[in-house]
Amino acid sequence: MQHNASLTTPYAIRNMIRNEDYTGHTSGFVPGFVQANLVILPKQYAFDFLQFCQANKKACPIVASSSAPGAITIPNVAHDLDIRTDLPRYRIFKQGQLIEEVTNIKEHWRDDLVTFLIGCSFSFEESLQAAGIEIRNITEHKNVPMYMTNIPCESAGVFQANMVVSMRPMKPADAIRAIQICSRFPDVHGAPVHFGDPTTIGIKDINRPNFGESVTIKDGEVPVFWACGVTPQVAIANAAPDFCITHSPGHMLITDIQNAHISAF
Repeated sequence: MQHNASLTTPYAIRNMIRNEDYTGHTSGFVPGFVQANLVILPKQYAFDFLQFCQANKKACPIVASSSAPGAITIPNVAHDLDIRTDLPRYRIFKQGQLIEEVTNIKEHWRDDLVTFLIGCSFSFEESLQAAGIEIRNITEHKNVPMYMTNIPCESAGVFQANMVVSMRPMKPADAIRAIQICSRFPDVHGAPVHFGDPTTIGIKDINRPNFGESVTIKDGEVPVFWACGVTPQVAIANAAPDFCITHSPGHMLITDIQNAHISAF
C-alpha cells in the first residue's frame, strides 16, 4: 500500500480506509492533495475551540468545519465524505483521557458533534520533495516525529496548551530553503517555528518523540521544527471535555483539495 498510494486518488484511498483495507499512517500518500487533522467536539465546546484555533493559526489552521452539529459530511472538502469512517484511525477521549483507538466512530457518533479539520504538515512535504529536499520520515516509511515544547499557545475559553511540533532533519541550506517554500502555505502550518538546538524549545531527547516515530539525523544535519496539528489534542486533554474524538497522530483525512489551491503565493 505504501508504495502504490501515490498512484491513485484521494477518493480511492478514502474508500480503502472506509472498508478498513488500510489503517496505517498517511504520510506520503496521494501527493498534491491536502491532508487534515481531525477534532470532533460536542457543540457546547465548539466556540471556545474555534477561538483557540483562530488565536493559534500556526499550530491550528482550520481548513474547514461542519456546517451544523451532527453533519457527517463536508462537501467542499471531499466527495462522498463520511467523517465517521474515512480516516484510518481515531482516538476517543472522555474527560480528557484517551480511552480507546478505533478504525471508525459510527457507534460513538452523536447529533451534537461539530467537526473541525485542521491543516497538516504532510501537505507541504510534497513541495519540499519537489525542491529536492529529502523528507526522512517518508524515506524511512515512518510516522513523522512529534514533540511537546515549552512554546505557549494563546488560551481561549477552556482550551490552553503548549505547542506540539513535528520535526524533519535537513542540511542547514535545505532548512533555509524549507522556510522559503513553507511560507507559501500558512493554511498547513507555514514556515518552521525553530531549527537547531531542540533544548531551547524544551525538547530534552530528540530521539524520543512524544508522538510518531524517531527518524535518523545524519552528521551535518539540523532538526527543523514545524507547528503541529497535534497541538489541539494537548489543549483538549488539558480542557478535559466530557467527550471528544480526534485522529490518531499521523492518520489523517486525505481531502480532495489540491495543495496548489491553498498556496498563499
